[in-house]
Amino acid sequence: MYLLLLAVIYLAFISLGLPDSLLGSAWPAIRTEFDVPLSYMGIISMIISGGTIISGLMSERLTKKFGTRAVTIVSVFMTAVALYGFSTVTGFYQMCLCGIPYGLGAGAIDAALNNYVALHYNSRHMSWLHCFWGVGTIISPYIMSYALTRTVWTNGYRMVSYLQFGIVAVLLLTLPLWKVNRSVAEEKNNTEVLGIKGALKIKGVPYLLTGFMAYCAAEATTMLWASSYLEGTRGATKDEAAAFGSLFFIGITAGRFLSGFISDKLGDNKMIRLGTGLSLLGVLCIALPLKITSLVGFIIIGLGCAPVYPCIIHSTPKNFGAENSQGIIGIQMASAYVGSTFMPPVFGLIANHISLKFMPVYLAFFLILLLVMISKTEKACKA
Repeated sequence: MYLLLLAVIYLAFISLGLPDSLLGSAWPAIRTEFDVPLSYMGIISMIISGGTIISGLMSERLTKKFGTRAVTIVSVFMTAVALYGFSTVTGFYQMCLCGIPYGLGAGAIDAALNNYVALHYNSRHMSWLHCFWGVGTIISPYIMSYALTRTVWTNGYRMVSYLQFGIVAVLLLTLPLWKVNRSVAEEKNNTEVLGIKGALKIKGVPYLLTGFMAYCAAEATTMLWASSYLEGTRGATKDEAAAFGSLFFIGITAGRFLSGFISDKLGDNKMIRLGTGLSLLGVLCIALPLKITSLVGFIIIGLGCAPVYPCIIHSTPKNFGAENSQGIIGIQMASAYVGSTFMPPVFGLIANHISLKFMPVYLAFFLILLLVMISKTEKACKA
């Protein structure tokens, strides 16, 4: 039952990844239909990410009151309903409204399951957990590409919503499995809450939060704007851009699968540096004025991003103590959502008023900031 529950958790993380790549894949078609500026995708992403920040910060309280399984099931159901809502919209403001339940559901799933796996499973499962998020992000752009080729973009959202409802059904049918770790979970829930003020007083935590925010800014910007970048600067058609936009997700998924085998040998800090350096190489590739190098570049960026998120989370107990890790991880999730909320819309404004060609410079800035902050965190923890 222990491993079967892990499989169910992996499935739930696929449900988290399924919607994440839909908006970027469909946006070239959406903005044309609704006749809105390129930068308006940033408005929707801010609404979604704002919901994830709120639910992420509330996740500890909700999980202690209702349990991880209840929070997970309700959250997946919320995202399924929101995605079905996206498939019925007739105007931009309706998309904004549907983004509210989607963001609230996604943030709760992310924080609750990351914490659960950190408590009950070893480090390689953390990498593979995020690998399954990548599986979801790979599937949905192809669904959207199929919808754009055969019908309309709204059918892409509808098909993914049906998949989400199916995952809800599986979670309901496997409710008894969550009893496997109940006693340990209840024991952990009695620990004292660290709080934001307490966490920020610990040496190195502010650096880590800044670095995590920078990483998520780069990841989310790539995720949301890859399709538009390929269409606007490399001459890809709308359906090609939707399909090619999945290259980043292919890279990050394959990278996280491989990371599970080598992260214990190299260590978290080396994996973070190695991944960030590889991402910078990918940024250089997309900056070259060739379609093929851009396509390869997005795969390389994904491979480089792969170990960063899980290794930052996994390194927290070692850097700051197991007694502080749960509180700090919760704040890390919030800082991640801040990066993914505000930085992609900022790039949208840059793309709208300057050029999409500025994307490589924008990504490089955040990746270099990540390297600096990780080094400062490591020094502060050793001091």
